Amino acid sequence: MFVIIACGAISGFHSLVASGTTAKQVAKEADVLSVGYGSMLLEGALAVLIIICVAAGVGMALKLTDGTTLTGQAAWLHHYSSWIGAKGLPDKIAPVVIGAANIMGTLGLPEALGMALMGVFIASFAGTTLDTAVRIQRYVVSELATDLRIPHLVNRWTATTLAVLTAAALAFATGADGKGAMKLWPLFGASNQLLAALALLVVTIYLKRSGGLKFLATALPCLIMLTITNWAMVKNEMIFLTDEKYADEKWLLVTIGAGIFALALWMTAEALIAFFSLPHSTLPQQKASASA
Repeated sequence: MFVIIACGAISGFHSLVASGTTAKQVAKEADVLSVGYGSMLLEGALAVLIIICVAAGVGMALKLTDGTTLTGQAAWLHHYSSWIGAKGLPDKIAPVVIGAANIMGTLGLPEALGMALMGVFIASFAGTTLDTAVRIQRYVVSELATDLRIPHLVNRWTATTLAVLTAAALAFATGADGKGAMKLWPLFGASNQLLAALALLVVTIYLKRSGGLKFLATALPCLIMLTITNWAMVKNEMIFLTDEKYADEKWLLVTIGAGIFALALWMTAEALIAFFSLPHSTLPQQKASASA
């Protein structure tokens, strides 16, 4: 379920936001608790609302092209007669818009107004996500360029240009419709959650260095995330290879999925080596040395 709900449960993308943008914008470290944790609580609440929209909301009223209106189980079975992941983008967004409009209708809002509000909400969500993603990618490019000593890419304008051009190349890889990136959509759930597991892994190493058993607070969910998400990645690879639905982009998904899986295993191995080679506590010693 957390792979399907993604950001509403636990999000790797938000770990990039927290380290890439939030940390640079807060006035003091103590503010991070309310900003970071508070925003994730709201993200979870949003996920619950979306589940209500695509389930109970759709069941309230589903209008067909012939003018018929279905309700309850009939509406549910009609819309979800086949797995929605096999359909196009409109069919993925439609239940959210329809369900939310139906719910807002119970508050007295006209259906057209409810759908317009949801349309603005979804467009705003997409726009702000793209903005944040480009900014984070710019940070990543600049930091990698610094480590690899490529001074031309450290510049924020150059790094931003590279981020935008690579995204555009992916979007228009299949033509002028700009839907090239949708070919990679089946990898989103597992890769996002795998990134979340790796973020927990980094925090676990940090807490282990500070001493005590506090690292268990992140180590246990990290193990669960790594196990389930890596399992999901392997299952996905098998599905991509055998399911005719992915015939056109089979090797693209298999190659990129395998690359993500290999990098995740590599980082996990490095983290485990670091975890078991760390002394009981190193941070207090460093503080003592700094004080001296």
